[in-house]
Amino acid sequence: MSELLDELDAWLDANWSPDLTVQEWWQRLGTSGWAAPALPVDAYGKGVSRNEAQAVGQRIVARGAVPAPGGLGMLLAAPTIAAHGTHEQVDRFVLPIVTGRQAWCQLFSEPGAGSDLAGLGTRAVKDGEEWVVNGQKVWTSGGQIADMGMLIARTDPEVPKHQGITWFAFDMHQPTSVEVRPLREMTGRALFNEVFLSDARVPDDAIIGGTNNGWAVANTTLMFERAGLGAGGHSAAALANAGTIAGDLPKRVGDFVRTSGPSGGAGGGGAMAAGLSKLLVSMARESGMISDATFRQDLMKLHTLHEVGRMLTLRVKAEKAAGRDISAAPNIGKLSMSEIMRTSRDLGLRVAGANGMLHPYTADQRSANEAAGVPVTTPFITELALFAQGPPIYGGTDQVQRNILGERALGLPKEPSNDRTVSWSELPRNG
Repeated sequence: MSELLDELDAWLDANWSPDLTVQEWWQRLGTSGWAAPALPVDAYGKGVSRNEAQAVGQRIVARGAVPAPGGLGMLLAAPTIAAHGTHEQVDRFVLPIVTGRQAWCQLFSEPGAGSDLAGLGTRAVKDGEEWVVNGQKVWTSGGQIADMGMLIARTDPEVPKHQGITWFAFDMHQPTSVEVRPLREMTGRALFNEVFLSDARVPDDAIIGGTNNGWAVANTTLMFERAGLGAGGHSAAALANAGTIAGDLPKRVGDFVRTSGPSGGAGGGGAMAAGLSKLLVSMARESGMISDATFRQDLMKLHTLHEVGRMLTLRVKAEKAAGRDISAAPNIGKLSMSEIMRTSRDLGLRVAGANGMLHPYTADQRSANEAAGVPVTTPFITELALFAQGPPIYGGTDQVQRNILGERALGLPKEPSNDRTVSWSELPRNG
């Protein structure tokens, strides 16, 4: 680890400059392998472990530089394409991700296919060297600023539902065929969207992993998603946004250097909860609640959950180094993250007291709260409390994770079903 960080330090000394544009800096970072060091060497990474990759991201921030581009492109699309794509597809799709030139979203869930993702109904029909896509997706994080999408669509309705799905690298820049509608949440933000596809087109050579093999590729994406959520997401993500739509690429990179303090957004999931732990201790000391034995005990429960998650990551690393694996470890990590969020929510509202009911949705409301004596840190707690209902649902519900653990890790019998033998077109529809 020390040799890796020494190499990074030398590279930063030679390459970091706050006067570069965001695009110029991310081009250097991405082509050098430091943007996504966990990717294979032949996919613009360095082939290091997840722990080492996190240490790299933390060192870049500690050195006062802007970290790698964040988002679902880095977390999900790049490792999936590195695992299933051709060399040409890696150059075509992964390079723009690690250099921040393109932002990605995930076009998986549908109104009638959430927990039963394989039941999706969005259709892709072959038309020469292209596929014509029609359907609706929902809960699409970052869809409003995405250049590309990880699209899974049904390409053969006459086979069992898991067998007729294809994974596409989908161009979102189709104004008359792709409509993105933000979904306002109770936090006041709109992190998610619904996406309508009307005769949208995607070339045949944008299929990742082969036609009708999309379920296997999608499971790789979901594995990276659950592992990332369990580890707290992309915790070193830059304040600048990747992609052509957000408009940050031409700006001076030094203006996006991260300053200390809690994150302002709830999208970080486990990462935000981890930062909240220190904030909770500080607020509890100021209010005197730290002397409450039951509150201290619950603080230790939160600390223990974080430590168990950290040790699981270390154990997975050790098992992989020995050529083994821990069955369903990403699912365990995802369940752990959900529990961390719930525990953080409950502790936060306890230490905030009545102020925890006053979440500001506008700048005027924030000013009014501060004028009334509400601590400036309280909005971080109230937003996390409102957001905490999401993690047990997105990325596969807690119930789905437990089913996977029971069936794949513990060998328990599956629920009776004929969906692996009957064609999708003959199955009853959800919803």
